[in-house]
Amino acid sequence: MRSALQALLIGLFLLGLVAGCAHPLVGPASAEVAQSNLARDMNPNVPAQDLRELVQGNSAFAFDLYQALRGQESGNFFYSPFSISIALAMTWAGARGKTEQEMADVLHFTLPQERLHPAFNALDLELARRGQSKKGQGLRLHLANAIWGQRGYRFLPQFLDTLARNYGAGLRLLDFKGDPERARKVINDWVSERTDGRIQDLIPKGVIDFLTRLVLANAIYFKAAWAEPFDKNLTSDGQFYLLDGSQVIVPMMQQTTELGYMKGEGFQVVELPYEGGEVSMVIFLPDMGRFKEFERSLSAKQVEEILGKLEYPEVTLKMPRFRVESAFKLAQTLAAMGMPSAFQPGEADFSGMDGTRTLYISAVLHKAFVSVDEAGTEAAAATAVVVKKTALPSMRVEVTVNRPFIFLIRDRLTGAILFVGRVVNPGS
Repeated sequence: MRSALQALLIGLFLLGLVAGCAHPLVGPASAEVAQSNLARDMNPNVPAQDLRELVQGNSAFAFDLYQALRGQESGNFFYSPFSISIALAMTWAGARGKTEQEMADVLHFTLPQERLHPAFNALDLELARRGQSKKGQGLRLHLANAIWGQRGYRFLPQFLDTLARNYGAGLRLLDFKGDPERARKVINDWVSERTDGRIQDLIPKGVIDFLTRLVLANAIYFKAAWAEPFDKNLTSDGQFYLLDGSQVIVPMMQQTTELGYMKGEGFQVVELPYEGGEVSMVIFLPDMGRFKEFERSLSAKQVEEILGKLEYPEVTLKMPRFRVESAFKLAQTLAAMGMPSAFQPGEADFSGMDGTRTLYISAVLHKAFVSVDEAGTEAAAATAVVVKKTALPSMRVEVTVNRPFIFLIRDRLTGAILFVGRVVNPGS
């Protein structure tokens, strides 16, 4: 009888473990990694039109964001709109109501939830194939998504399913409440590892605290050789004209080859393919004194029209080596672009994450790096969306002990009352 009872108890224990693996954060969890029991869909059935619509929307957001950033940045800057879009798409999976609509408008998410996330999955998987052909062995393009949640916090199974199936993002458990600094280091280390060390300290100190409940992140790393590398022997110092008309001397690379080219009204465009021909760099070069005019007009529609007019003559190209590193805190920028409710405690609606309206986005952080030389290009970027729980309003209570009172002294661990007293006249 005892052995049978023991076997039954062991069986129930194991069954509990198996059941808990599916959605361990529906209740208290102690595992370090938890995720939906759904595997990533490696062959999503997505209509070509949905994929085109997603790409068009992402491009529109890319240049909307450019227009917002150019008013804030006076010097060089560099960012990955794809990384930002995909991190916010994972967040959008839990948005509802006004917050969901505002985010969709700003991010140009024109597809409904049930079609947008599979489209992102299809696009992400397609991009992951770049560099796999024999012609493109000099190209590396790596993308990764991850989410970290507060250990023991209750997230909705449907939310975890969406992220697991479409983004390959299992929920990793951290103790934001008990050790926010360690949690920050874990996330930053993940980002660094997946960007070949190019993106360090994405999340600065103080951003994660005891109210953090969720961090969603995307990392992208790109390294590629030019289809036609520049000859280092032809690189020589040359003049580069600044916006104020002054000049600096910089190393100018040079090559002559067939390239995509177009001359428009007040600008030139040249396209440089990377090895394999699957990916390219496109350079927009406004005429002298017309940079700000061209920059103001830049849009996804304009870029699409320009790229459709490229021809392929022999081009003698001179361009500088360059390196740019940028870091952005995008919360205020995105709010100003039209999605303020996502960042406002009490107004944000991310009930699709946990079934409540207590969560809001406290930060959207982005870092990016690019280096261009004679051999090719190396670029990396990462985005983190930090979701916090709304702090309860502080309560202030005044108590003035100015009349008779009773008191006791007790042991808090056992509840044993050790002393009881009464004071009716503290002066007697």
